[in-house]
Amino acid sequence: MAIDTSKIDQMLTQLRGAAALTQGKTADQAATAGGADFSQALKSAIDQVNQAQQQAQQMTEDFTVGQNNVNLQDVMVNLQKANLSFQQMVQVRNKLVSAYNDIMTMQV
Repeated sequence: MAIDTSKIDQMLTQLRGAAALTQGKTADQAATAGGADFSQALKSAIDQVNQAQQQAQQMTEDFTVGQNNVNLQDVMVNLQKANLSFQQMVQVRNKLVSAYNDIMTMQV
């Protein structure tokens, strides 16, 4: 299950533009001023969550098939890790959306 990050990129671009306007810069200046670091960090975190979910799914399939090197405890621990990381990512997304909405409702 791949995660679509295009909407997050669009939201980040809009947030950078709004931040640039409050600082008196153009949106292009804000994009080149190091805004990609946050974007890359966010993409990296999403990729890690996706990788954890894929690894847990693969381990579950291996256990279901009956491979000897996979035990139930490891499968359950990996499933819980993937679940917790996904829940954390959802909370970060909720905070980003909340911050975006707060910025958009600000009076300039």
